[in-house]
Amino acid sequence: MGRHKNTDTRREQIVTALLQVMSAHGFEKASIRTIAEAAKLSPGLIHYHFKNKAEILHALIEQLADHARARYDHLSEGLTDPRAKIHAFITARLALGDGADPKAVAAWVVIGTEALRQEKVRELYSRAIETQMQILSDLLATLINEADAKKTAAVILAAMEGAYRLEAAASEIMPKNYAASTVRKMVDAMLDDAG
Repeated sequence: MGRHKNTDTRREQIVTALLQVMSAHGFEKASIRTIAEAAKLSPGLIHYHFKNKAEILHALIEQLADHARARYDHLSEGLTDPRAKIHAFITARLALGDGADPKAVAAWVVIGTEALRQEKVRELYSRAIETQMQILSDLLATLINEADAKKTAAVILAAMEGAYRLEAAASEIMPKNYAASTVRKMVDAMLDDAG
């Protein structure tokens, strides 16, 4: 029983190390050696827990998706108004503050790029986006028709993914703290227009 807990702890430590390395240097420059250095472990211990760095990346994608969902669940707890829940979703994904992780945003951008190159990454990335689409579509469908709800959910996700890329690649050009508040206003205008 204790060994299992230690294995889970080590795996999480290794995944967190990949997040650190990847957010600073990209996936290509994340080697088993640099991941081991960031985790303060030996490369052999990395290989004991993961076959290769791709397997660590797969675990990171799942961890980031779980973290995003948990942040949304926390921010939407007790909310009953669908628009407030949509705002909570946008806040969870874009706003700074409690639970925000800029390194996770940078890593997610790299993951999006790797999804274009690696089939397994594309599958995991698509699954995470599909879950987000479903949450948003369901919330929006309580306010507008189902077809428009899916299109609006797609626009929201596209805005979020674009904000991530701009923050990671051109943060010095973009206004500070613009994404969450601007996307919430955009969604409100879309909903007001549809209503």
